[in-house]
Amino acid sequence: MNPSHADEPHVLREYALLADGERGVLVGPHGDVAWMCFPRWDSDALFSALIGGGGTYAVTPKGRFVWGGYYERATLIWHSRWVTDENAIVECREALALPARPERAVLLRRVVALRDEARVEVVLRLLGRFGSEAVRDLSRTDDGCWVGRVGDLHACWAGAAEAQPRDGALELHLRLDDGERHDLVLVVARDPKELEPPDPTTAWSATEEAWRESVPRLDRSAAPRDARHAYAVLSGLTGPSGGLVAAATTSLPERAREGKSYDYRYVWIRDHCYCGQAVAAAGPYPLLDSSVRFVRERLLEDGRELRPVYTTTGGRVPDERSLDLVGYPGGTDVVGNHAAKQFQLDAFGEALLLFAAAARHDRLDAETWRAAEIAAEAIHDRWRERDAGIWELDPDEWTHSRLICAAGLRAIAARGPGKDQAARWLALADAITADAAARCLHPTGRWQRSPTDERIDCALLMPTIRGAIAPDDPRSVETLRAVEGELTEDGYAYRYRPDARPLGEAEGAFLLCGFVLSLAHAQRGDHVAAARWFERNRAACGPPGLLAEEFDVLQRQLRGNLPQAFVHALLLECAVSLEVSGGAAGDTS
Repeated sequence: MNPSHADEPHVLREYALLADGERGVLVGPHGDVAWMCFPRWDSDALFSALIGGGGTYAVTPKGRFVWGGYYERATLIWHSRWVTDENAIVECREALALPARPERAVLLRRVVALRDEARVEVVLRLLGRFGSEAVRDLSRTDDGCWVGRVGDLHACWAGAAEAQPRDGALELHLRLDDGERHDLVLVVARDPKELEPPDPTTAWSATEEAWRESVPRLDRSAAPRDARHAYAVLSGLTGPSGGLVAAATTSLPERAREGKSYDYRYVWIRDHCYCGQAVAAAGPYPLLDSSVRFVRERLLEDGRELRPVYTTTGGRVPDERSLDLVGYPGGTDVVGNHAAKQFQLDAFGEALLLFAAAARHDRLDAETWRAAEIAAEAIHDRWRERDAGIWELDPDEWTHSRLICAAGLRAIAARGPGKDQAARWLALADAITADAAARCLHPTGRWQRSPTDERIDCALLMPTIRGAIAPDDPRSVETLRAVEGELTEDGYAYRYRPDARPLGEAEGAFLLCGFVLSLAHAQRGDHVAAARWFERNRAACGPPGLLAEEFDVLQRQLRGNLPQAFVHALLLECAVSLEVSGGAAGDTS
């Protein structure tokens, strides 16, 4: 068997995500694990074929086949499913075992012959540090497990006693009778004492139970099944510290060979707030508390110097560097993120909106109120400064940043602080809004991006959605009209026009923006338009139902890192808002 086919990348819509909060795995249609970092999201990759680093763990039917797959409802337990040219049907049930442990990962894979005999080829090739470290000390124990070392990591593979070493990989040929199943368990740990593989049946039961406890029913949403799936994705991307990574991957290109490849394996304050607000719209569920906890701790530690992005443990994000890999086709090989050095004013406003949403459910303690006061004071001190804004551009007086701060001040002022304090916050919100109206209003009556940038921007819909100004305010009405008139195509929305090129040539449609338009219409009571935007954008996925940041409308392909947390957060919020506003879009449960 030639295992090299397992290193070939696929289009993004074909990858499924396995995640346990500490790290994630991308599985392709050949049953190939193309990506996994260990021990944390932003650690070096153990499997990095996705960006050219090599290393894989593939479970693939022998011969020709067609592929499909599905998640078990409200979980990240994935079933790869193949029908072979011999009419056999074989599945591989796979998951990262729960509950998760910081220094130990357990990847469960159960191969099942659903119809007729199945012949399956399995390849395990471990390559640490993005492919630069080969496995060593590879040996089979007396109980049939394979053990080895990759750098300072230790690995144990159970269920593959008959595997044979070949060129640094282990290859296993399985022949399963109709109805037969075979369990494979891969354990990776820092401490060799933690390598004992769990009993597969026990591990599967614990994982199933953990997912049942993690994801609420969300019956009061326009699309309960998709809403629960979005919640499961967000839960899988959220670690024990409460940190929600923006995406599981790095360097997946937004546009081929245009240098738009970034590392999103970190925690953005803005994204976290989007997640918390979406969950709060549905109910006081655990992910709301996680979001509040992480944002609160960052504000208490860093105050007015709050950074826009952190590691999952609250640490500093490293500078960007290249890995000297070929990258995903069209992309690069960057790790680290320059946004960590930016000032993004809107993060303070989003934090206040998150805290206000949690306060509606009586989920704020004294320490969180203190964090809210810190955020409000930071806005008071810094709102006139130039910042990088929501899209992380060159510093400017971005209208969105200021108006989101006004929205946050209004929201938190309504949640019960003392009258004098609330009055100060409302007065500050009024001053910020008045300044924006005097300097950032386009001659047509809509908002413009900044005092010196007259372009329309989809982000300018968010301040109205969050309560900075009323939805029937003429400025809100004209902004919505301009966004739909200038930044949309075939039911998808773009951020803004970067240059004179037609929409779609400079960058892909932003799925986040499509859901923002759905929220804007739902707020105004146009349930038909809200449902149309929701349905169009939630369908921009493959069988796993995962959404990236951008969507290439012409080629109908996902672009950028996968899955994008804030897109799934807005999908969840839209599903809840459509149900509450009376614009239910149809039950897919």
